Amino acid sequence: MADAGSHIAAVVATSICAHCQREIPSSNIDLHSVHCARNLQKCEHCGEMVPRKLMEEHYNENHAPVNCSLCKETLRPEILDLHKSEQCTQRMVACAYCEYELPAIDIHEHQDVCGNRTEFCQTCKKYIRLREWIGHEMQCHVSSNGSEESSSARTIPEREVRPPPPVRPARAVPAAQHRRLLFTIAVTGIAVMVGSILFQKEESF
Repeated sequence: MADAGSHIAAVVATSICAHCQREIPSSNIDLHSVHCARNLQKCEHCGEMVPRKLMEEHYNENHAPVNCSLCKETLRPEILDLHKSEQCTQRMVACAYCEYELPAIDIHEHQDVCGNRTEFCQTCKKYIRLREWIGHEMQCHVSSNGSEESSSARTIPEREVRPPPPVRPARAVPAAQHRRLLFTIAVTGIAVMVGSILFQKEESF
């Protein structure tokens, strides 16, 4: 039993390396400390112990600033994914009204215009702005028992083509008025011809 206890104590006995702050068996601490201080270096960015000869490679692969492929902004590599998904002004964002994708920097201006488009509501027979569609549903689209219809069954409608305004039919001209108009035109033509003939005779004298 004494031998077993001594063996366990020997295994448990450790010391902290002053250079890398790791627990090292006490029996090896001196050799480890010399080797560690000579060959390893602590990265000031992530705290990882890196072989001195690989420190430049480690920095370039993990910590060197990188350019966003969309907006060309220079960023730390650890925040690049977050930047592209939520912050980049050139990331593609879908319009809430038409689902067309535009760069994030342009989406607000587009939605201001797109949300003002009107669509025809088949329920109340009115044209409603898309930006007001959800509120319109809450106010007008209520079932007969007083409970609101399932919102999943109704979404902003596809863009509809407005029917052209009705063409007013031409007014029919009464027959008597039509004959009077033709008579007036004929008399006017005859008068012009007679006047032209008289004018030519006066010039010949």
